[in-house]
Amino acid sequence: MLSQQDQQFMSQALELALQATFLCDPNPRVGCVLVQNGQVIGKGFTQRPGKNHAEIQALQDAQKNGASTIGATAYVTLEPCCHYGKTPPCTQALLDAQVSRVVIAATDPNPLVSGKGIAHLRAHGIQVDTGLCEFEAMMQNQGFMKRMKDHLPWVRLKIAASLDGITALPNQQSQWITSEAARLDGRQWRAQASVLLTGIGTVRTDNPQLNVRDTPLQQSILRAVIDSQLEIPLEARILHNGPCIIFSSAVNSPAVIEKRSALDAIGVKVIELPNRFGKVDLPKVFSYLAMEHQANEVHVEAGFKLNGSLIREQCVDELLIYMAPILLGNGAGLAQIGPLETLDQKSRWNFLDIQRLDTDIRLRLIREIKNA
Repeated sequence: MLSQQDQQFMSQALELALQATFLCDPNPRVGCVLVQNGQVIGKGFTQRPGKNHAEIQALQDAQKNGASTIGATAYVTLEPCCHYGKTPPCTQALLDAQVSRVVIAATDPNPLVSGKGIAHLRAHGIQVDTGLCEFEAMMQNQGFMKRMKDHLPWVRLKIAASLDGITALPNQQSQWITSEAARLDGRQWRAQASVLLTGIGTVRTDNPQLNVRDTPLQQSILRAVIDSQLEIPLEARILHNGPCIIFSSAVNSPAVIEKRSALDAIGVKVIELPNRFGKVDLPKVFSYLAMEHQANEVHVEAGFKLNGSLIREQCVDELLIYMAPILLGNGAGLAQIGPLETLDQKSRWNFLDIQRLDTDIRLRLIREIKNA
């Protein structure tokens, strides 16, 4: 039976996993706590790719503390790996440390692991308990989980709006609807993403950098632009603010060939993914990002037209909406959807949380899956 003390130590491991948020992509965020006789003797979280996993960090921490790991219990938020990748298997490290019990929050969906780590530990006489705080652990790694299971990233759509759902005035002015506190929070969500995505409409209107100014990152985040006709100006700031790719459906012509050559000269790759309507195939965009760039999370900041297209094509997993206590009247809405003919065609979402940020509120919702 899992005890209240088990719950407390796993909660500590989950807190540690959060410290890997801006560090370990594309690897999952994992925390580990080692306990001996009811006392924490070591703790750790996943480091940069190719560096220590959480279990190794915790074991080294225990060694540094002069503590014996013989007979200890390890609390890990994700199933320990059991294969050789960029690092040796964590299951073997736990066996070598002679721990007697491992408590695991969630099973690793990676086909190279997926239950094999648990089986390996049990085969060597280790008591393994699973499922404690499973939902919390999975939500910390929803992008990694989805990429491993569906070969797609978790797509988060960020929107800043007034109380009446307006994201920009008729003259396209939109800066700034929400408070600095809301904008700072939004940049934190940017920082944990694998890819930052926008559309050509936003590039034309706002000329964004899509940068992360408030969080130290170990690597540059990829920027991506949906630009069907390859109309992006070569001086656009997003092209000169770190690695960037453009998804296009433009048919080759002298002008398009020249533009592609100019973009290539400044290190910007153009990916052609046309659909049957001559637009960019949005589902294929996210498949490409998962398969070619190991993208766990894609953070989208775009205009209401692209927002609507992404929602209609069921590409969005999560809505991140910042709402200011103002009324703006006419203007662009949250997303261009419809017009619908019946209420049965509505897009349904479930609330994850609601939080106050200075004068604004932040809403987080996840898409409701039909027949789930």
